[in-house]
Amino acid sequence: MNVLINPSAPVQTRQHLVINATPARVWAVLTHIDGWAAWQPAIKRPRLRGALAAGTSFDWKSSGVGIRSELHTVAPAAEFGWTGHSLGTFAIHNWTLRAVPGGTEVTVDESMEGMLARLFKGALTRGLATGTVQWLSLLKAEAEK
Repeated sequence: MNVLINPSAPVQTRQHLVINATPARVWAVLTHIDGWAAWQPAIKRPRLRGALAAGTSFDWKSSGVGIRSELHTVAPAAEFGWTGHSLGTFAIHNWTLRAVPGGTEVTVDESMEGMLARLFKGALTRGLATGTVQWLSLLKAEAEK
């Protein structure tokens, strides 16, 4: 991973799930940013602003909050990550795909920092964990179609 999460950030989560699909299939669903809204009800208007490559930005809304993100890692069928800015917070979001018997183990690591993350550490930590588990479940459903 080109950019690791911040181990000192007040809000962090690490979640994982096995998806019954190849890493290539999971990768195709996960990295089709413009298509996220089709399988994730909380995401609206995702738009990749160029090629799927480190340094490319994308905009999206999650649960009504606008986010400006930039890809930092694009390693096909293995690692995918971005940073994001919204409402005075800075997040690092990393996905790792690993082939396992019967499919792909997907691990998500995320950290959030900034004034709001410090002030609402407990609520944001719980919300981030819940949201990440939901994202993984939705990714699983879409990739296993």
